[in-house]
Amino acid sequence: MGIRSFLAFELPPDIKNEVARISTSLQKSGLDAGWVKPANIHLTMVFLGDMEGRDMPAIISSIDNAMEDTIPFETGLSGMGLFPDIRRPRVIWLGLNGDMERLSALRDRLQAPLELFGVEQEKRPFTPHLTLARFRRGVKDATLLKRLIDKYSDITGPDGRLDELVLFKSELRQGGSVYTKIHTWPLA
Repeated sequence: MGIRSFLAFELPPDIKNEVARISTSLQKSGLDAGWVKPANIHLTMVFLGDMEGRDMPAIISSIDNAMEDTIPFETGLSGMGLFPDIRRPRVIWLGLNGDMERLSALRDRLQAPLELFGVEQEKRPFTPHLTLARFRRGVKDATLLKRLIDKYSDITGPDGRLDELVLFKSELRQGGSVYTKIHTWPLA
């Protein structure tokens, strides 16, 4: 059994607090979804999947190289949406704005060396987002969903700085996923 892992940025406190406020408000709406605990919401850069424990030092070393000279990213909340769309919603998310081109370039730099460890390369353009909830069986009340998306579609701010990349281990437990930090890369 490998170590289920991913690379992500934790959110700055102001953004984290606003995300928690919005998430709590949405949960109270009665929307039938699997909600991500606000404490577990982060900006995922690369999902590694199940990695061999013996590969972790080499994986960390390859990320060290990709992270060299990376400076913090300015970002802020920007809108709400659904993947893939309102007709077949699977995920409800909050968007981010700011240094998106640099974040996208970082995602590509991180992915490249991880291919050696069997990590599938994401070909789609990087769309920075914060997953609030997943729909298991579609949506019963489409008008409620549309109303909620419209309510938050033009949300902006607060702004903050992404200044530490984290390699997380993810363990699926009875009460939901538990994330443990394996390694961090503070940005200069």
